Amino acid sequence: MKYVGAHVSASGGVYNAPINATLIGAKAFALFTKNQRQWAAKPLETKDIDRWFKELEKSGIQTKHILPHDSYLINLGHPEAEARAKSFDGFVHEIQRCEILKLDRLNFHPGSHLRKISEEECLNNIADSMNRAIEITKDVKLVIENTAGQGSNLGYKFEHLAYIIDKIEDKSRVGVCIDTCHMFTAGYDIRTRETYDKTWKEFDEIVGRQYLMGMHINDSKPDLGSRVDRHDSLGVGKIGWDAFKFIMNDERMDDIPLVLETINEEIWATEIQALYDLIGK
Repeated sequence: MKYVGAHVSASGGVYNAPINATLIGAKAFALFTKNQRQWAAKPLETKDIDRWFKELEKSGIQTKHILPHDSYLINLGHPEAEARAKSFDGFVHEIQRCEILKLDRLNFHPGSHLRKISEEECLNNIADSMNRAIEITKDVKLVIENTAGQGSNLGYKFEHLAYIIDKIEDKSRVGVCIDTCHMFTAGYDIRTRETYDKTWKEFDEIVGRQYLMGMHINDSKPDLGSRVDRHDSLGVGKIGWDAFKFIMNDERMDDIPLVLETINEEIWATEIQALYDLIGK
């Protein structure tokens, strides 16, 4: 069974996320558990935590179908030790917030070398940060998102994801989120049955399907292999509907959060229904 939703607002309190998800007919959702553009965050208050669980129960959405996203400020691969330490502390704080909310996974962008260190050194920094974070936290899987490869961002090759996973000591605490827009603009075509199967065969062989813990379902404004990260509404961009039809009929994507991050939230409910309508087509 497919669990489709969107990255909904938690503005005003985390408990608003399941409310907003329900309003668009979502069976899954993503959220930021704090302001994603600030380092500091006030602790989650007991009344907000209690209401979170109450609203979550009302929504009927299971925690395994929720994919929280960490702050965009965090760069676990940062070339400078002091900045990397600040990112590490922020990352651990995000994991701890997930622990409090009983969320079992945290999605994050791996990191950037900022053209100051090699790709390998940056990937090693990311893996080291993850290992240390795993040691001092519990239960939450660290879900690495593939990137478009814009600027100096790593994670745009399946080999990057595999390299990081290989370095993780407790592999039960690591996973991957595949963003369809990022995948496409990084050069992985999914528009035809042939290219879709080829791309996922590569993923299975290089990364391993057992690590797939969620997907971001986005069309793309830029072309294949452009290495530019700009999402589009489904069917409007360069990917087109066929790829999303393949996903919705691929049993390997069952029981994980499939989360829209498309550009027009006014049509999320329509896009969610459109995806479900593709099943069996």
